[in-house]
Amino acid sequence: MGVNLTGLAEPKNLEMADLKGKTAAIDAYNTIYQFLSIIRQPDGSPLTDSQGRVTSHLSGILYRTANLIEAGISPSFVFDGVPHDLKMDTIMERRAKREKAEKEWEDAVEEGDIKKAFSKAQQTSKMTKEIKETSRSLLAYLGMPVIDAPSDGEAQAAYMSRKGDVWAAASQDFDSILFGAPVLVRNMTITGRRKMPGKDQYKDVKIELIECDRFLSELGVTREQLVDVCILMGTDFNPGISGIGPKKGLKLIKTHGDLEGAMVHLGEEIENYEEIRNIFLRSEYSDDYDLTIGNVNTEKICELMCEQHDFSKERVLSVIGRIENSRKAEDSRKKQRSLFDSW
Repeated sequence: MGVNLTGLAEPKNLEMADLKGKTAAIDAYNTIYQFLSIIRQPDGSPLTDSQGRVTSHLSGILYRTANLIEAGISPSFVFDGVPHDLKMDTIMERRAKREKAEKEWEDAVEEGDIKKAFSKAQQTSKMTKEIKETSRSLLAYLGMPVIDAPSDGEAQAAYMSRKGDVWAAASQDFDSILFGAPVLVRNMTITGRRKMPGKDQYKDVKIELIECDRFLSELGVTREQLVDVCILMGTDFNPGISGIGPKKGLKLIKTHGDLEGAMVHLGEEIENYEEIRNIFLRSEYSDDYDLTIGNVNTEKICELMCEQHDFSKERVLSVIGRIENSRKAEDSRKKQRSLFDSW
């Protein structure tokens, strides 16, 4: 999902404590997909309730949001709107890959190959209407700001960050840089030792900070040129040119100045490239959002989590208690600081 600039970026690793007092606009779809992928049974089956409805996302949202609040972070969650027409090929390709992985997962379970089953299951995650609606409801009941993007959630998060309404855009993908976020934080919601999707490998996932001006300066390109690099590589809106990765794409753009020059050199043509540029550089944004933190609605959370989806009420109330205690401690700290400032 999104462009992969891992080979070019040298992010700064952070601890959760380093983000105390920070605000972030989180790409909700990206985060929910991570929860759906990671939070699974040993054979790869997602967590479900007694009616077979998936609940992995609810578990991830509840516990990870509590962790963020305890760390002194103020998150808001941005949901995708209507996808751009040029993204439809990517969406269809992902659907085909998911259907193939589902068949391979079923075969692996039948064969008793648990490792393979889990690996394939991670590739089957999908956003249903029910998952989206229950995610939004739980976030609202937790008092979290929920924002609707006109189109791409990362574009909206980058816009909010660029305006200074939040400190950073938070996403696993690097697209936030292309959309103009001054600061990108990766892995904010999935730190820890994680299994690599599709592989029998694990890695330690740490929070990563990328300051975009510094990143571009180190690469020696402008944001517009980095967009051109990614169009050469391929984005969610185009397949790119075969054989061109981050380093080769960067070299081509630095040598020839822009995408047009690189295409002439390569003897290639990328369809709709100007429109793809505009998606990243002049995307749709909305100012219709409110970042005010609301109160926790314990009754509604318990109704959703416990009565409707079979979560342990004791555990849910314990997490709610952690959130409320953290907020009370933060309110007390602010009052004390205000008192000292007035002296």
